[in-house]
Amino acid sequence: MDDRIETVGESAPAPTVSIDALADALRAHGYIADRSLATTAFLALALGRPLLLEGEAGVGKTELARTLASVLGAELIRLQCYEGLDVNSAVYEWNYPRQMLEIRLLEARGEIARATAHDIFGPEFLLRRPLLRALESRDGNAPVLLIDEVDRADEEFEAYLLEILSDFAVTVPEIGTIAAEVPPRVVVTSNRTREVHDALKRRCLYHWIDYPSAEREREIVLARVPDVPDRLASAIVAFVGGLRQADLTKVPGVAETLDWAAALLALGARELAPGLVDDTIGVLLKYEEDVRAVRGATAAAILARTTADA
Repeated sequence: MDDRIETVGESAPAPTVSIDALADALRAHGYIADRSLATTAFLALALGRPLLLEGEAGVGKTELARTLASVLGAELIRLQCYEGLDVNSAVYEWNYPRQMLEIRLLEARGEIARATAHDIFGPEFLLRRPLLRALESRDGNAPVLLIDEVDRADEEFEAYLLEILSDFAVTVPEIGTIAAEVPPRVVVTSNRTREVHDALKRRCLYHWIDYPSAEREREIVLARVPDVPDRLASAIVAFVGGLRQADLTKVPGVAETLDWAAALLALGARELAPGLVDDTIGVLLKYEEDVRAVRGATAAAILARTTADA
């Protein structure tokens, strides 16, 4: 892992020499990526391009960014998007209480008449939000900037974000342009509650993360909840796979599979039974109508079918 690849552009090199090396490094940190995802992530690091991940909630988009930060030994800086997100929350705002205190100190020293805007609008008065923090990293190891659920932000903010990702720079009118010495490695996620603009997609390398195959999900369970018996892990994955074929408001993602495995382990379960499934179904399903539709006969039928298939 000490060997390094050369990257295109100004981004810092990634500590992987091949796609397989990156996949192995992710696996060592508990993230089981298929070949296609590992390839896209490798190219994003090698080319210094943002990585746009789309997929249903709970399939591992955010977790990939966290794991990449661990693999690279880099700081993870997360911007959680939401409706109404603006520059003040995402990039910077002024520390008004500190500015008022500085004004009072200038008055007390009799220097207020000679004061200029630069005396209270300097870098020391900035409150740095995630985007600016990512650009100002100075330790030589580019951080991983996670822009999570960009589809929840307004389209106006998405357009502003596109400018930042194009130049990796922010202009603060009172100070000037702040440009990244080493551009961050950027991971953008979307649950596709709305379409992300084509201009942002063109700026990024794109990958859709789907629900994993049963074999890979079982591997994920054993990697993330290692104390779960193999037989129980197989039964968990099979039952969740059966749920994903049902007509539900929200089918469980990989995150829910892991939560359920941990819950069953905490209960000392060694195998699945209808009563145990009914008692713990709220770990998997998050809507009351889904719980009511599955609990009882439907859960027992799915369990019987998946057990027979296994």
